[in-house]
Amino acid sequence: MVRIWKYTPMRASGIVSLSKRNWSIDSLVLIFSFIVFAQLLTYVVPQGQFEREPYQDNPGRSMVIPETYAPAIAGQKIRIEPWYFLTAIPKGFEAAQDIIFLIFIAGGVIAILRKSGAIDAVLHKAVARFGSSPGILIAGCLFLFSLGSYTIGMGEEYVPLIPIIVTMSLAMRMDAIVAMGIVWIPYGIGWACAGFNPFGVVIAQNIAGLPLTSGWAIRAVMMVGFLAIAFHHIYRYAVRVRNDPSSSLVAHIDYSSGFDAPNDIRLSGPRILILLVFAAGVIGFVVGAKLYAWYVAELTAVFFAIGLLAAGISRISPGDTSRTFIRGAAEMTAAALLVGFARTIEVVLVDGQIIDSMVNTIANVLRSFGPETSSVGMLVVQTICNFFIPSGSGQAFVTMPIMSPLATLTGVPQQTAVLAYQFGDGFTNMIVPTSALVMGALALGKIPYGAWVRFITPLLVKLFALAIVFLVLSIHFGEAVGFNA
Repeated sequence: MVRIWKYTPMRASGIVSLSKRNWSIDSLVLIFSFIVFAQLLTYVVPQGQFEREPYQDNPGRSMVIPETYAPAIAGQKIRIEPWYFLTAIPKGFEAAQDIIFLIFIAGGVIAILRKSGAIDAVLHKAVARFGSSPGILIAGCLFLFSLGSYTIGMGEEYVPLIPIIVTMSLAMRMDAIVAMGIVWIPYGIGWACAGFNPFGVVIAQNIAGLPLTSGWAIRAVMMVGFLAIAFHHIYRYAVRVRNDPSSSLVAHIDYSSGFDAPNDIRLSGPRILILLVFAAGVIGFVVGAKLYAWYVAELTAVFFAIGLLAAGISRISPGDTSRTFIRGAAEMTAAALLVGFARTIEVVLVDGQIIDSMVNTIANVLRSFGPETSSVGMLVVQTICNFFIPSGSGQAFVTMPIMSPLATLTGVPQQTAVLAYQFGDGFTNMIVPTSALVMGALALGKIPYGAWVRFITPLLVKLFALAIVFLVLSIHFGEAVGFNA
């Protein structure tokens, strides 16, 4: 599961992955600054509100009614106390409690799955099988790692695999850039097109009032297109390095030291059964969400059941299961805190009666350009935000409360607004220097950040170009293919 705001020290063959600096502090300081800034805005931005009505498929949430914005009159204006930004923080946590609980439960369950060895075993087995030729290795890893991110937002689990895949790439006369590419590029693409990721698309759809995991099949089709571009980019570079090792972007780096694999990577019967249980849980939730309107509470329950079954199949003792679950949940504390603080921004803007005024102003600017330009504008905003808030869930809570009503006012379907968030967050996950995962993975592969930027930038240009095409197509044809339903 991806926790971009968290750093865990790792070592592989004596290589320290990162310094002790914790990037999550920077993210929290930034979000807290946004909270303070939001309160300052309440003193200068004119107050006003839209009329709202309940969503048809989710009466618990409301949607903006276009053309109903009205400035607040003298008797309706509110002036909040100077210290309100402090008292709003508990309200932010209360508003985001369902997602916070999901994050804690999922973190504990993922820790149990890791302890069972099932995830590591299937990844190492697949890498070994795909390693017979460069093309098979690249294509297989792109599929495997993107699938993990597409389903449950994996990413941190991939970091320990970097040394192993670097060793395999070197043995096949490629380099560490190829190894990093076949792990980290599908990670970003999987997040950008995620269908079930509870830490990205589920949060964004929850805020937008959409059925959870809706549109997953269309996102999967989009992911195939992005992966095809990624394969061409990586394979072309790999062939060039095999033909001329001096053309490698890391030709000057010494890779004489080895990289060790985990001791037990057998894909045993119990581990296969655990993977089947996990797959059944994911499929079961998708069916439940479609037929029985399952939502965050049911998703949390499904995750918890998967963890219990995995512990039983692995014969992990109750005490060890409890300690593992608590450790995994504790590692998600930073993520949960960021979600609560990020939600506080919306609380301040709503209680100050200015969020509708901001949305109305932006809408008036974008409306003249049409929904196509508006969707591209959303993508630009989300991309910029990810450089400052390298947390998928944190970014969703900061931006989607504004982007969702903005989409309604500019004629952009809610699914397209969510897609703009995913693209802006996912693709830049491959490169943002504020991400502890990016910097940690590069350190394990002994790859200079500058070399990685030189390799990945041309690919990002192509990916964003295709992303814009998909955004425009989703506006015009999304309803016809069931994407905007």
